[in-house]
Amino acid sequence: MYLSPDQLRRCTVAVDLGASRTRIHLKGAGLVVDEPSIVAVNVMSGALIAVGTPAERMSGRTPAHIRVVRPISHGTVVDIVMAQRMLRAMVGEKTVRSWRLNPRLRTAVCVPHEADPLAQRAAIETLTGVGARRVLLVDTLIAAGIGCGLPVEEPEATLIVLCGAAATQVAVLSMGSIVAAAKVPVGGETIEQAIIQHLRNHHELVLPSQSVRALRLDVATGGLNSPLGTVVHGRDVATGLGRKVQIDPAEVREVMATPLTSLVDAIRSVLHRCPPDLVADLADRGVMLAGGSALLPGLDERLRQATHMPVRIAEDPSTAAVNGLAALIEGRVKPLNLDAMAL
Repeated sequence: MYLSPDQLRRCTVAVDLGASRTRIHLKGAGLVVDEPSIVAVNVMSGALIAVGTPAERMSGRTPAHIRVVRPISHGTVVDIVMAQRMLRAMVGEKTVRSWRLNPRLRTAVCVPHEADPLAQRAAIETLTGVGARRVLLVDTLIAAGIGCGLPVEEPEATLIVLCGAAATQVAVLSMGSIVAAAKVPVGGETIEQAIIQHLRNHHELVLPSQSVRALRLDVATGGLNSPLGTVVHGRDVATGLGRKVQIDPAEVREVMATPLTSLVDAIRSVLHRCPPDLVADLADRGVMLAGGSALLPGLDERLRQATHMPVRIAEDPSTAAVNGLAALIEGRVKPLNLDAMAL
């Protein structure tokens, strides 16, 4: 459905419900929420223990009566009640009460490309539960393209690769619409699981998830913490005791390269479905990387070698989608034919 710029400019709130982080932009106030999409809840009383960053630190460290919940998966709300409680805690009860008193509060929210009706309804119910009176659904790929500064409204092709925590979306944009797109279940969490499995199989070491993120960051800097590699601490598979192992950054890069093969195949599939004129545009424009996992070490170079096109990383890849929504509701861009839905 076509949404006019006036409909979007009447929105007050822009929301990006990501599997990794939730971001909320208020018109006139900027980005007010940028927290991990995670909740710690007491299963005996039902009370919230922590939300966002404090809850993320509890992951893997809680007793049996405290459960760490991720109410959003692959950009889709899978637990509406818990997602509403998470948003109320992040925004603040006072702000939520003021939203409920506003009979004209409109919200724009990102949804994955070709999200099914159930996923769309889940996003709507989540936001109406915290005070929104009308919800506009905007394709995440369009919003991210705008947030990256791509001229998505021009009659020329732009290729965006949106790397999320659990999945990566690839699309060619032109005239404010999506010409061809694909989605692969490869993201930052997939890479982390591949590293964990490799260390278990080859070093007999069980690594906590938070240590994997630190290892990824060290690999991104070339393993500068030690001339011989990166030291990681984990649990020995056989004895169950703590143990540390020195890991060569090149070894980690090789492990990370395997899951990225499906991402390269998805880009080739999208280009194969595009008209030749648009593909010719991309030879000069290249690929734009966005999303929280766009900074994976070696990802840009791998795509550059596979596609023979220039690859750029967005200036602020993690917030590209919410920045694009913010630009829409503040009237800084005027899309010709925006792929979105008003509900």
